[in-house]
Amino acid sequence: MEQVGVEQRAATDHLAEGNGDPGAVRLPARGADGRFLSADIALDDPTLYLNRELSWLEFNRRVLALATDARVPLLERLLFLSIFASNLDEFFQVRVAGLKRQVEAGLEQRTADGRTPGEQLDAVRRRVHPMVDAAATVLHEQLVPLLARNGVALVSLADVSAQEREELDGWFESDVFPVLTPLAVDPGHPFPYISNLSLSLAVTVRDRRTGQRHFARVKVPEVLPRFVPLTSRRAWVALEELVASNLGRLFRGMDVVEAYPFRVTRNSDLELEEDEAEDLLLAIELQLSRRRFGEVVRLEVAADTPELVVALLQDELDVNDADTYPISGLLGMDDLSQLAALDRPRLHWPSWTPVPHPRLAGDTAGAALAPGELFTRIREGDLLVHHPYDSFTDTVERFITAASEDPAVLAIKQTVYRTSGDSPIVQALIRAAGRGKQVVALVELKARFDEQANISWARALERAGVHVVYGLVGLKTHSKTALVVRREEGGIRRYVHVGTGNYNQKTARLYTDLGLFSANAELGEDLTDLFNFLTGYARQDTYRRLLVAPLSLRSRIVELIRREVALHSPQRPGIIRCKLNSIVDSDLIAELYAASRAGVRVDLVVRGICGLRPGLPGVSDRIRVVSIVGRFLEHARILQFGPDEVFIGSADWMPRNLDRRVEAMTPVRDEALRDELKAVIEVQLSDNVLAWTLEPDGSWTRRTPGDGEEPRNSQEEFQAAALARYSPAVVGER
Repeated sequence: MEQVGVEQRAATDHLAEGNGDPGAVRLPARGADGRFLSADIALDDPTLYLNRELSWLEFNRRVLALATDARVPLLERLLFLSIFASNLDEFFQVRVAGLKRQVEAGLEQRTADGRTPGEQLDAVRRRVHPMVDAAATVLHEQLVPLLARNGVALVSLADVSAQEREELDGWFESDVFPVLTPLAVDPGHPFPYISNLSLSLAVTVRDRRTGQRHFARVKVPEVLPRFVPLTSRRAWVALEELVASNLGRLFRGMDVVEAYPFRVTRNSDLELEEDEAEDLLLAIELQLSRRRFGEVVRLEVAADTPELVVALLQDELDVNDADTYPISGLLGMDDLSQLAALDRPRLHWPSWTPVPHPRLAGDTAGAALAPGELFTRIREGDLLVHHPYDSFTDTVERFITAASEDPAVLAIKQTVYRTSGDSPIVQALIRAAGRGKQVVALVELKARFDEQANISWARALERAGVHVVYGLVGLKTHSKTALVVRREEGGIRRYVHVGTGNYNQKTARLYTDLGLFSANAELGEDLTDLFNFLTGYARQDTYRRLLVAPLSLRSRIVELIRREVALHSPQRPGIIRCKLNSIVDSDLIAELYAASRAGVRVDLVVRGICGLRPGLPGVSDRIRVVSIVGRFLEHARILQFGPDEVFIGSADWMPRNLDRRVEAMTPVRDEALRDELKAVIEVQLSDNVLAWTLEPDGSWTRRTPGDGEEPRNSQEEFQAAALARYSPAVVGER
């Protein structure tokens, strides 16, 4: 019981920690009674908005809180700690790097919350340092002891037996030593290049003959496992510790004085002048080769590293104190995913196998629907899938595979933003082209950190005869759409899929996403027009059903919000409900504030960044914001305006999605499917296990069941619902 109490405190202390940061929270003025005096504030007042970067950090703090939660299986807690660290790495590579570039360029443009780039950097640093310290505490004071008690010991070399040490040294000699390269630093050896996110040892050696000291860098090999297993028991030793203990093998005739781990993070955002690029694919390949040489934006050092060594690293890497992060314990905690993946079922979530959707399920023997039968079932009525509860393999993958196999299919057109390394969907497109079908793939080369994978897929598709398009200059194509053209008795018919997630079977098991299958003629015509816009020179100004960014999505959302204001009355109360990953766009936030002032109820389920302050009297007191953070990454987008207007699609409420990306959102016209989507939001608003509530000051409070209240875990409820609606006969075979 004592340990649970410690974990609960660790999960909630961050609220006071964030509020105590004088540069992190800017609030409207308060009256004598402590209430915010916001009723007469203009809707563009900076105090009404939360900072994008700080809000993202608070999302990552919610991820870290799951690593402290005793209700989460132990290895899953380790995985959440790894995800927290990986998220932070990407944040520095992109967001912090961008802020630093703005500061260096002398830009002073303020964000909606009134901060300059320099002020944002200062606030980020103040927020990150205690978070990093908290992560180290979670690992070394909570998880490591618990893991050891459960047969997964992360041990120091000081804790291994003489026989185990002999075994480790033997493995070092055979597998590690040949890979290592010591790099001296002196007038004849310039300071070596340190690659992004690599772990290194800063080594000081003393010449036994002259007594002179020298500095060297040894890179911890990324080609080897970060954690070295002991064969005698379930225990692992960090690779850098094994390397450090054997440095004498690398520096013959020298005494190793000291060795301290360090790690650098570089600017990894692509800077691409698309207007000047004659060949977008070659231009992105060139930028990828330059990415590894981006400037250093963060230096992580062991907390006990001597000041002289830190100063040397800072000088050589051109890093100041503000961008140096002392770490107490393990550096590079993203590598904990290696241990988190251990096959220890008792320490993981109960296994979950997505179930086939009842309308697209094959027979009880497990045989898939014949290609023609799949299209017949979609033609019978629109169909909604909810992953990972509904099987991605048996729905989305099967849709594309069936299209590639069906002789009646004439053409397949699809957007590819992110996909997996062994994508069955891309393979199906390749086979379809080989069968003589017209196949078009819009491969977005600018999908951050997936550029190289998408280049490889683009070339494979081109070699197979697929028409590959790389998107539009100045716009990322982020829409998740597929169009199948089929010859049938009544003529040509189009089948469509519009989704919220990528065509990636691996993330489909981890991300919650939605997809609509339809044979509706207007949607089919809209998708045809959209692909013509993406692949040719068509200027498409209007669509029949789709909301498309950057053309009509923003204006239509504003129109729908204002319509709810106009229709609001005691007889017909206005209601707006949205489930999104992020809400940052200040213009749309102002529209929601205006709607709240007019009496419209606004319910928001926002996984990550939220720039809106709920609960401000006279401004947002009819707005509530909930975040769901749990086993699955919430990724679906749902918009509901009034009782009947419901949309799903790929766009969040961020300027980049609304103005600089091609996004598509589709209305859901079938009443039963609309009810399903509204129920998704309702269940998550009622969650009291995975849910966090956003407070007016920008802090988040974790929900817990009240007295006499049953726990409600929305993700577990969706799992149960998927099983319940599936055929009992087939469920029994699972």
